[in-house]
Amino acid sequence: MKYTPFGRNTGLRVAELALGTGNFGTGWGYGSEKEEARRVFDRYVDAGGNFIDTADAYQFGQSEQLVGEFIAAERDRFVVATKYTLGAAPEASVANTGNSRKNMIASVEASLKRLKTDRIDLLWAHFSDNLTPLEEIVRAFDDLIRAGKIQYAGLSNFPAWRIARADTLAELRGWARIAGIQVEYSLVERTAERELLPMAEALGMAATLWSPLGGGLLTGKYRHSNAGRLTELGRLVHREKDTALLDEVLAIAQEHGAQPTHVAIAWLRNRAAHSSTSLIPILGPRTLAQLDDTLSALSLTLSEEQVARLDRVSAIEPGTPHRQIADTLARAQGGDSGRFAAPRPPRA
Repeated sequence: MKYTPFGRNTGLRVAELALGTGNFGTGWGYGSEKEEARRVFDRYVDAGGNFIDTADAYQFGQSEQLVGEFIAAERDRFVVATKYTLGAAPEASVANTGNSRKNMIASVEASLKRLKTDRIDLLWAHFSDNLTPLEEIVRAFDDLIRAGKIQYAGLSNFPAWRIARADTLAELRGWARIAGIQVEYSLVERTAERELLPMAEALGMAATLWSPLGGGLLTGKYRHSNAGRLTELGRLVHREKDTALLDEVLAIAQEHGAQPTHVAIAWLRNRAAHSSTSLIPILGPRTLAQLDDTLSALSLTLSEEQVARLDRVSAIEPGTPHRQIADTLARAQGGDSGRFAAPRPPRA
């Protein structure tokens, strides 16, 4: 496995694929027992992985507890990221949820105990609560960094305008800047290309990408069955676009004698190779077999023609104002605006 800087504003180096541990534990009624979670963890490490992504809410704290046990012998080897906002208790309340300084500090102290460590390498605010002022969030991040409780901070599932404002406030006031964002992104869900990913590239932030397999849709398993995580979460939706996309993914997989999973991850790795900042998919396996299947994607390279086919079938509508900008430029240049592509800043 290769390594990449965590954005352009840090010297942190992480594996090109992160290990998501949302399935470590069974507190949600599904997931991995400790023995299987350990096998998944060990295989990821054997493949060269060092970037572990968890959250206080995952399996109501069980995920952090298991990660803490697994990293204990070689703590300094790993970059451990966790999240706060939703709380670890099954019964959420206003006392232990949200983005406030109060909840951030209490959550960090509880996470440190579950992780059995003295610092968190990367702390994410898990979701925007649309209430806490950005100044409060960023200043609290900075206080925890100065106290040595966390090393870096990031924003997960926040609107682009809030992330950009938070980073600007931090830069102007001499606080620790926002190191990265976490966002859903895959061949199935590309709307982050409108604002979030261009913003991350422009500001030098890393982007960690959750649900890189579209919740399992890109494995092909839902082609003939509705059994799986998407139906457990009540999110399975069959769209005409999804059917055409899956047909293309399966066709390219057949051309390589590979699995559709490999094609989905290879497309993301191609995206990362052409980005001026880090794009890091987060794998979320429940079993060792699932992880092994996904890691095999590291040996697959797509041709330019295959990437173009996948780009075309998964393309998104640009929305406003991007469509108006593209159309205006096309008219001014006497050409066709073509497929939407977010502008890329020059490399630093």
